[in-house]
Amino acid sequence: MTSEFDPTLDPENIEATVAREEWWLTAFNRFLVWARLRVMDSGVAQVFDSTGNTLIYESDDIARAALMDAEFRSLDGMDDEDAELFGILLEDLQPPDGEDDQELIPQMTRKLPEPN
Repeated sequence: MTSEFDPTLDPENIEATVAREEWWLTAFNRFLVWARLRVMDSGVAQVFDSTGNTLIYESDDIARAALMDAEFRSLDGMDDEDAELFGILLEDLQPPDGEDDQELIPQMTRKLPEPN
């Protein structure tokens, strides 16, 4: 970890240290599974997963590599053809939304429609 990262940061104030946020997704057993990547001002990356765990990585490159190894794809890089592989329209790929991480957890997985 970098010396700038403080794991004891108050979760209420963590938003102030977030430099950027990305949403990643994958399909597993006909479920759409989300992960949120946050890159902190310090350069440390946090991945919030579908089970409510937050995984800490030394950099966003390492976090992205871990997500890609787990076959996640960045929502920002997806197009209509990519979404079609999930059996869903691109405009229907809306990341979870909530006031806090606890509100996100039930939205982090979603049943995909059965293929025609």
